[in-house]
Amino acid sequence: MAELLPLISTIFIAFSAIFVAVGWYLVSKRKIEAHKKAMFWAAVLASIFFITYLSKTIFVGSTTFGGPEHVAFYYQIFLIIHIILATLAAILGIVTLVSGYKNNLAKHVRLGPITSVLWFISATTGIAVYLMLYVIFPPGETTNLFRAIIGG
Repeated sequence: MAELLPLISTIFIAFSAIFVAVGWYLVSKRKIEAHKKAMFWAAVLASIFFITYLSKTIFVGSTTFGGPEHVAFYYQIFLIIHIILATLAAILGIVTLVSGYKNNLAKHVRLGPITSVLWFISATTGIAVYLMLYVIFPPGETTNLFRAIIGG
């Protein structure tokens, strides 16, 4: 089961990004209620991703990069950029959702496009990290989160 958790979490973040895209389309067509539903499901799917990711990290550990040494440095830089973007996207996502539900439309409309773009980049780079860790290269060892990020 532990080897399935990364795939499952990646599927959830991909579907979350799809729901964000659908929500973005719906709001552009002024279908506000449908937009709210799509964004609600995007948030639910992102939350399931986070719970799945956190569960694997806590109970199993993190996977180190198992690819060639000459690629490892570039992977680590890519991973750090992904982590920064994912953290920003998550924080902005919460703020954007709350502002929408509180009907603070000025803030919501200002943050929505920025948050969506960051979310797409974060989801895409997250999928790329999954592919590099489990598909393109063989998985490395399972270790603690910090060691998996910096390597070694």
